[in-house]
Amino acid sequence: MLRDPWLIDQLVKAPTQSFAGDVFRATRRNLDPTTPSTSGGRWSPADGPATLYTSFEREGALAEIAYHWGQFTPRPTKPALVHRLGVRSDRTLNLIRSDLTTLGVETAHYHDPNYRRTQEIGAVVAFIGCDGLIVPSARWDCENLILFTDNLAMDINFERRSVEEVDWQSWARLSGKLDDKLP
Repeated sequence: MLRDPWLIDQLVKAPTQSFAGDVFRATRRNLDPTTPSTSGGRWSPADGPATLYTSFEREGALAEIAYHWGQFTPRPTKPALVHRLGVRSDRTLNLIRSDLTTLGVETAHYHDPNYRRTQEIGAVVAFIGCDGLIVPSARWDCENLILFTDNLAMDINFERRSVEEVDWQSWARLSGKLDDKLP
């Protein structure tokens, strides 16, 4: 994958921080909540780094899964599991909306599934050795922690603090995150 030299220069100069705390991840049943995605997403192209998508808020994790599952026909009817995980990252970049604009992300279309620029940013963040990326959620008013699992220290263990079964469709309807007119 070719990487934008300007983007590398910008991100390598950005300060990093460590993070230790709780995050939330919504999954289907029978999926280990610490299993990273390798098929791509907002912050990683399909051929990019293994990525674990988490949210700092329970509702942020539910909003993400409701968005994705709400596009399926037929929609999944089984409940989602919301996991609270204790995580640690040593070298995490924190990008706020103004940073994203500077890096070429069109904030007016941030909620859209046009991931090209955000995938480029995520790929560079992983490439320069960061193990995490804090970014605004596109689905809820909170921040998400994106972990590049191949870059996490070998001694990092995810602590599974709790799991909750949630009727994701009911939650999505009550939260205004599901359009009942869709299939």
